[in-house]
Order: sequence, then C-alpha cells, then structure tokens
Amino acid sequence: MGRSFEVRKASMAKTQGAKIKVYSKYGKEIYVCAKNGGSDPDSNLSLRRLIEKAKKDQVPGHVIDKAIDKANGGGGENYEVARYEGFGPGNCAVIVDCLTDNNNRTYMDVRQCFVKNDAKIGSPGAVSHMFEHQAVFQFAGDDEEGVLEALVMADVDVTDIEAEDGVMTVFAPHTEFFKVKNALSDHLGDTPLDLEEITFVPQTNTEVSGEDVERFEKFLDMLNDCDDVQNVYHNAELV
Repeated sequence: MGRSFEVRKASMAKTQGAKIKVYSKYGKEIYVCAKNGGSDPDSNLSLRRLIEKAKKDQVPGHVIDKAIDKANGGGGENYEVARYEGFGPGNCAVIVDCLTDNNNRTYMDVRQCFVKNDAKIGSPGAVSHMFEHQAVFQFAGDDEEGVLEALVMADVDVTDIEAEDGVMTVFAPHTEFFKVKNALSDHLGDTPLDLEEITFVPQTNTEVSGEDVERFEKFLDMLNDCDDVQNVYHNAELV
C-alpha cells in the first residue's frame, strides 16, 4: 500500500499548479474550518491539523491569518462541501472534493472534466467504498517493530505499517490522527514527519497505460484548474 500511495502522490504532485492556486485553496479551506468549528486551533483540532499542513506546504502566515480573520468577521461567503465520484481514464476510481458557493456551477465544471477526458461521473457512493479514509504518516526509518510497539503502548489503533527503501509509512483510521502523531513524535525524537495527512487511500489500484496515461494527466490538470476543487483522490497506477 505504501508504494501505491507514493505513486498516487507523485501523480498529484505534477498537477498542483501555481503557488497562488495552492494558497487560494488552503485559504478557503481554513476559512470554512474556522468558521464552522471556531478559530482557536487548540480547541478546533481540524483547524490545527490544517494549519500545520499548510505551513508544511509553505503557505505564508499572512494567508493563514487572513483566512482566520475573515472567519472571525462573521460575514463572507457560505461555502458548502461537495463530493463527486466516478471513473477516470482507464476506468480508475476518482473522488473529487470541492468547496463551493454554487453547487450547479461546480457540478458543471467537474462534469466537463470527466466528459472531455473519456471519463464518467457517477452517483454518490459510486467509488468511495473502494477507498479507506485514513491518517497517513511517512518518515525516514526501518524499525518497523519499534514503531509498532510505540504505537501499541500509546493505545493507538493502527491499520498498517510498511518499511521500504528506508522510508516508513504508517496507516491508521482518520479519527486516530492526533494520537498517532503524538505517539510518533515521542518515539522519533528529532526525526521529522515528512508526511502527515488525512486522505483517501485506495484498497486496490487500477493500471492506467497507453493513451490513457496522457488523458489521465490532462484530466487531473483540468480538475486542479477548477477554482472549487480542493482535493482529488484516485487509485490509478500509471504504467
């Protein structure tokens, strides 16, 4: 699963777009999270996780502060969460998460990405059962038994641990995010966490090859160019 996860991350890395686009998406997500759950990261754990992720992705502090200040102001836009599922080029499974203030516009924008790339948008639940909503952590190391023992001692529910090429990947239920992070931080000491996020991890992968590879990459580019799209998850393995 760890190697497959890296393949997915590598695919997504190609389509992150300009920094301003990334900043805008983080700003919107932080605003919604702070408005709905409170602007204090100590009491709003989802906001704390999001801020830490934004900083790791080198989002400037003023972008984060502006989004929180906007949420504190009580006005601003009313964004809703929208999720679309379907099958991308090569019949791979795709989940598209959005934040929108106009559901009709967002649906049409996402649908066009599917239609123009020989993909099919489906109904809610069409492919989400093929993914697990998990907390994922990666860091340098190879002591699988030591890490597992530390997590067990901290009473953490772990789904899987993998060690490959000097890189360890820990998978856990998304509800265990902070328990895993605290346990790993205590165990690893000065070793940094290279990846810490809550994401959709595919249970199996679908090979995408030939002309579908170029079509798939264009598909991801178009989705990431949509202003309302926040995250794209898939089970494609490019070959």
